[in-house]
Amino acid sequence: MKYRIIPVTPFQQNCTLFWCEQTGEAAVVDPGGDVERILNAVEEEGVRLTKVLLTHGHLDHVGGTADLVARLKLPVEGPAEQDRFWIEGLAQQCAMFGFDPVAGFEPDRWLVDGDEVSVGDVKLSVIHCPGHTPGHVVFYDQESAVAQVGDVLFAGSIGRTDFPQGDHATLIRSIKERLLPLGDDVDFIPGHGPMSTLGDERRTNPFLR
Repeated sequence: MKYRIIPVTPFQQNCTLFWCEQTGEAAVVDPGGDVERILNAVEEEGVRLTKVLLTHGHLDHVGGTADLVARLKLPVEGPAEQDRFWIEGLAQQCAMFGFDPVAGFEPDRWLVDGDEVSVGDVKLSVIHCPGHTPGHVVFYDQESAVAQVGDVLFAGSIGRTDFPQGDHATLIRSIKERLLPLGDDVDFIPGHGPMSTLGDERRTNPFLR
């Protein structure tokens, strides 16, 4: 599997383009906005976008979803259904965070822990990691040892838990019991900021001590 991180919107969230080298099929993970920038990256890489994957329902990670779906008729997979209230409340989220209004959407497939999603010949494991939001999921490619973790874990930090249905203890448990056991050598792409490895965070992240 190959990937490219595409920072989007003034908040510079990490939207990620995953693709299968054998088939050229690609998925875009967490298209928070700047759809033209995302589509330009797809064209530059010479891949064919076939689906949208969502880690969680916060506006800064799903804001461009409806636009992409309308343009390309793409299926949407994720997050877990516990985040339905976030997606159904996109209008309120726009007002809360000062974003321009975005169209709503309904995921074609709500994900649960242990599911797989396919991108060409690549199979991504779905790991339910609640805490930042109740329906947050992580996408993990075992073969390349890369995970897209959304807002669960960052380099030197962890996701916020002060939004509705966030929970700090649940988030820490998700990281320690569901992410760190994947192995120290796993590279992860967070929803914001630079990449890191699970080993580096296990050893140095002050929130995990």
